[in-house]
Amino acid sequence: MILLAAGFIGCFLPVLPGIPLAWAGIFIYALGSGFEKISVLTVIILALVTAAVMAIGYFAPMLGAKKYKASRAGIAGAFLGLIIGVIFFNIAGIIIGPFLGALVGELIAHRAPRDAMKSAFGTLIGFLAGTLLQAIVILIMAGIFIVSLF
Repeated sequence: MILLAAGFIGCFLPVLPGIPLAWAGIFIYALGSGFEKISVLTVIILALVTAAVMAIGYFAPMLGAKKYKASRAGIAGAFLGLIIGVIFFNIAGIIIGPFLGALVGELIAHRAPRDAMKSAFGTLIGFLAGTLLQAIVILIMAGIFIVSLF
């Protein structure tokens, strides 16, 4: 239960590997119950889903940025903005940081301000989509865990 909760928090805090923590919680519970409550097949399927969601979560901001023609500087700025945003602005920094980081990165790359805003918005949309996907999958894992208790 603790790992599932930490995994959910990890969706929003980049210092915690969200979905792998949640999967570890499911795995440990399944192992501890002798795979009677949660089957081996379920654990394997959730492991594959975890790997896929991790990949999507990694590439989603880049895909969003690419759709809006962001430069490498914009993508790097979004990543750095996320880290700096969380450190200085806590939860609000998760949204503000990548957006401002991408915007600054695009401006450093000498993009027109209007184009820089579009790229920053695309990066933000990609990041939020990846985060939402992770949160949904973790909530599904939590549902599987809760059902297995009864």
